[in-house]
Amino acid sequence: MNTGGQSMTSSAPAISVWGKACLALRRELGEADFGSWLAQAALREGPDGDLVLVTPTGVARDWIRRNAWRRISELWAANDPDGRRLDLKSRMEFEAGGGRPAASAGQVIETAEPVSSDVPMVSPPTAGPAARPQRNAGLQERFNFDTFVPGPSNEFAHAVAKRVASWADGHFNPVVFHGPYGFGKTHLLNAMAWEAMRNAPDKRVVYLTAERFLSTFVRAVMDRQTAAFKEELRAADLLLIDDVHFVGGKQSTQEELFHTLTALMEDGRRVVFSADRPPSGLTEVDARLRSHLSAGLVCGLEPADGALRLGILERKLDTLGRQAGFQGTARPEVLQFLSDRFTDSVRELEGALNTLIARAGEDVRTLSLDEAQNILRPHLRGAEKRVTVDDIQKAVAEHYSLRQADLLSERRNRAIARPRQAAMWLAKQLTTRSLPDIGRRFGGRDHTTVIHAVRRIDELKAADPVLTRDLETLVRKLRG
Repeated sequence: MNTGGQSMTSSAPAISVWGKACLALRRELGEADFGSWLAQAALREGPDGDLVLVTPTGVARDWIRRNAWRRISELWAANDPDGRRLDLKSRMEFEAGGGRPAASAGQVIETAEPVSSDVPMVSPPTAGPAARPQRNAGLQERFNFDTFVPGPSNEFAHAVAKRVASWADGHFNPVVFHGPYGFGKTHLLNAMAWEAMRNAPDKRVVYLTAERFLSTFVRAVMDRQTAAFKEELRAADLLLIDDVHFVGGKQSTQEELFHTLTALMEDGRRVVFSADRPPSGLTEVDARLRSHLSAGLVCGLEPADGALRLGILERKLDTLGRQAGFQGTARPEVLQFLSDRFTDSVRELEGALNTLIARAGEDVRTLSLDEAQNILRPHLRGAEKRVTVDDIQKAVAEHYSLRQADLLSERRNRAIARPRQAAMWLAKQLTTRSLPDIGRRFGGRDHTTVIHAVRRIDELKAADPVLTRDLETLVRKLRG
């Protein structure tokens, strides 16, 4: 097929780069988020020959920029050998700027000359001294200490990050923050970079992901600019590298990172890393580098508890409301549902809230629980496949040393009635079964019994920390 006079053969490389990125994004974001926000985006050629990822709406553009653009940029840089720059615009912005509409999603018109890239941190010069890195390349303004919500699961890591960013004496070196995807590591590293630059504008702060370190190093080797690459990184007063586990198995990159770390530490410079596991668990990373990482201060970030998740939702909702010009509030039962249901990561939690606001706008303030659940139903289907009412009954019975049959019986003594109510509450939160269906599965009870149980557990949670911990333990166990 021909578009704009150029064949699809010439556009295959860019399509291939985007296709590889989409494979990773679908896996990392999940089918629901990918389908809702990225599946309808398409590559286009701008009026100046630049490549643009075009979204059908401004809402989709904003969601991608907040939640996926950093990762898209990394994947594009890692897979595009020509180092072309990729921009992000809504369809309205793109067409207002004179861009060419393509015939179908995913189609792209390739330029004859590669567009220059600003992804590599150190660019090879045509003449003169090596180009200096962009000191804030890759940083996201929304990730700062003001928007970070501390709690029991992350307060130590938060305190360490604040201390490093203040340039306090007596610091540990290196500092390694670790935790699964979506636990706040990237937020902390970004916040440290912004704060450190604010506190000491004369000092050189360098932030980059391990993937960008890899792509920049490879580019430097290809362009015979390794000396400039080393010089620029080793001049940093504070070097922050996100997702260091990414260099695992890449021997030459690991060696360069090891020597960079050693040189900075010998000069008394500060180095901070993040990883998805503690250093001892990075078995694919070179033993020398792993040993150096283990020798510093290792800070783990744990899953956010219920109170912290609510705090994050309230802060996020207030921020989004102010940005959009309305009061950022929601009904308590809706926020509680989000907090109880999306427990795997903060990003998943924020993603669910973003989806509600994208669909409801300022009407999120009056959104009922049923309406919120209906909007989020695509996000809940995966949980329905994993967790059944039977699973919940078995887990609750085991937790409270009961028989599953007790939860279905007519017995009403508190030792059984309270776990039964907890099981009904969990069924409401973790499955998309209707209230009548849940009631039938608990010995043929009426849906009004389920409503009473859900309301009762919601009331008790506010005053009973033991029950709250029991429910959080059961949720984690059921969701694996």
